[in-house]
Amino acid sequence: MVATTLFGLEEIVAGELRTLGAQDIKVLNRAVSFKGDKAMLYKSNLHLRTALKVLMPFAQIMIRDSMDLYKKIKRINWEDYMSVDGTLAVEATVNGDFFSHSQFVALKTKDAIVDQFREKYGRRPSVDLENPDLRINLHINERQCSVSLDSSGASLGKRGYRLDQVQAPLSEVLAAGIIALSGWDKQHDFIDPMCGSGTFSIEAALIASNMAPGRLRHFNFEKWKDFDAELWDSIKKEADAQIVEPACKIFGSDLDNRAVEIATSNAKNAKVDKLIQYRKMDFLNSDIHVENSIVLMNPPYGERLMDKDDIVPFYQEIGTQLKHHYENCEAWILSGNIDALKFIGLRPSRKIRLFNGPMECKLQKYELFKGKKGEAKRDAAEKTE
Repeated sequence: MVATTLFGLEEIVAGELRTLGAQDIKVLNRAVSFKGDKAMLYKSNLHLRTALKVLMPFAQIMIRDSMDLYKKIKRINWEDYMSVDGTLAVEATVNGDFFSHSQFVALKTKDAIVDQFREKYGRRPSVDLENPDLRINLHINERQCSVSLDSSGASLGKRGYRLDQVQAPLSEVLAAGIIALSGWDKQHDFIDPMCGSGTFSIEAALIASNMAPGRLRHFNFEKWKDFDAELWDSIKKEADAQIVEPACKIFGSDLDNRAVEIATSNAKNAKVDKLIQYRKMDFLNSDIHVENSIVLMNPPYGERLMDKDDIVPFYQEIGTQLKHHYENCEAWILSGNIDALKFIGLRPSRKIRLFNGPMECKLQKYELFKGKKGEAKRDAAEKTE
């Protein structure tokens, strides 16, 4: 099986798979391959927080051109995987010089499958791009084509709780990945001071309570011909039995009333609203004093310093607020405005390259020590960098 993910989260996915008991784990580019039985297929979909899809490759073919692709896809006995009355969707990614259009590859693959059924039964399966019975994934690298069944369906980031959102929300997979990268121990309080739709705080609550991220949704494997409903029910019950009461407090706040309302509603949808305290608060103008907590934020990026009068003071104030009001805390800031991060005014102890959608971002860690002792620690940290 192959769990696809975002750039920079491969090792996190590998760690999650080890925890689940997967075998022969190998880190790839934006993906992790692993082995396991049907129970592992179901568990990986239910439990993986930082994966996008779980694919099950079942055919590797060498292709010369589009007609060769069509013929070899048509040779696969598709009746093993679906019926003539079923629905299908095909997704494709292509790399190399032989094929340049993924949609063309997907179309040729679909044609081969439906033609096989039409020649045998005089009718064909229908295409359903939204909720098909069978979702097929093709990955072509030069002449090599990997054909997989997509066991997930919608991206695993679609947890089912975010029914409303603010503009440009952070993806659930990236949020969970950032929390994992931070090394949060689930003991220290978690603070999301620019919560937006509440993704950071909700993902933190799911993690702290050991709640499976996929417990509210359905997966494509539930429509497969070999689906084992009894096994799936037992895996879900086992997951629910592992839910615990968090050992920490989780806080979310935002300057915008509407954002707080959306975050609260989404937390309720996720069944974690009792684990998070939301309130309207202007982070930059708050006199709140916090200690021994972890702070994660995804501030507005703005233009790339084109509007310097606004974005530079904004990031400067973030740094000032953290320095004076968040003593003995760890702060992690994700921003797509790499230049603006320089104006935080604090020296980061760690920098990680990530992507928020197509935008390259930096995730930076700031250790917020207290008083003169903290200054000495900062100086020591700077010397060792």
